[in-house]
Amino acid sequence: MRAVESTAERGTMEALNSGMKKAGGFIAEFKEFIEQGSVMDMAVGIIVGGAFKSIVDSLVEDMLMPIIGIFVGADSFASLSVTIGGAVIKYGNFISTVINFLILAFVLFLMVKALNTINEKARALKKKEEAEEEAAAEPTKEEVLLTEIRDLLKKQAG
Repeated sequence: MRAVESTAERGTMEALNSGMKKAGGFIAEFKEFIEQGSVMDMAVGIIVGGAFKSIVDSLVEDMLMPIIGIFVGADSFASLSVTIGGAVIKYGNFISTVINFLILAFVLFLMVKALNTINEKARALKKKEEAEEEAAAEPTKEEVLLTEIRDLLKKQAG
């Protein structure tokens, strides 16, 4: 019976060791991910995005909505609401939030479009450079002919 227990114990220990190796591998993989520049770029992007959101919020709330409020006939566009029964539906605030979202989405679209254009140009330039390197690596017709002549002269002399 002791042999069965030791086999079971070995299986359990192997499973534990395997789990610890996997956890260590996971931690190492996570550490490698954190150390990559892309994580830091993402963190900077989130911080800058939050700051940009504040600017857009101010633009919408402090500049656009008061102007729209003048045409609607309200002091503050965000204060526009409808009361149904006891519920107050603040549609002006909702519209402000939608306008805010549309501005942010449009700016992000422009940024992504610009980055895609830059990436496409970089890829095209890289392909062009690779094609030039391949063309330079191939011998010219004259070089091939001279090589054949040299080889024939070596055969005749040798």
